[in-house]
Amino acid sequence: MNTYLKSIIKRDPAARDKLSIILTYPGVKAVFFHHLAHKIWNYKFFLIARIISQFSRFLTGIEIHPGAKIGKNLFIDHGMGVVIGESSVIGDNVTLYHGVTLGGISPSENSNEQRNIKRHPTLMDNVIVGSSAQILGPIEVGKYARIGANTVVLKNVPENATMVGNPAKNINTKTDSSFKPYGVND
Repeated sequence: MNTYLKSIIKRDPAARDKLSIILTYPGVKAVFFHHLAHKIWNYKFFLIARIISQFSRFLTGIEIHPGAKIGKNLFIDHGMGVVIGESSVIGDNVTLYHGVTLGGISPSENSNEQRNIKRHPTLMDNVIVGSSAQILGPIEVGKYARIGANTVVLKNVPENATMVGNPAKNINTKTDSSFKPYGVND
């Protein structure tokens, strides 16, 4: 927990101390409840896991499916409206801003055929996703990639890319693994 809180302080200039993060950051609460729901999901108590997930959504405005796999130090900044789908995989030290969707492409078509298959994105380590970005389908976002606000991503994203627009386009010409939350290149 201490490492997790330090990772948030490192990425958020508004984070002043660990106690305020624990008490006031909805993303921290959502990640805590997700870890609990995910463990229960893995024991095949699906209904209980979904109830915990929905309780967390009620408290935080963040919906994380209990089947999603989340690495260390996920920071959901502000958080309201974030949706993380069932087969999403999130690496370590990922930052998501409010309104982000890690979703499927066609959930209402052929539902029976879509069960138990990968239909949501994979975000590798150190990815930053700007507010209201939509990352859809079973695609992979490479390490240190940055997804700009309101960007719609439907195809794989290479490492160190800075993606903007709809459809997403890579505007990065440099390899840079430093933390730059708004995709700003020097």
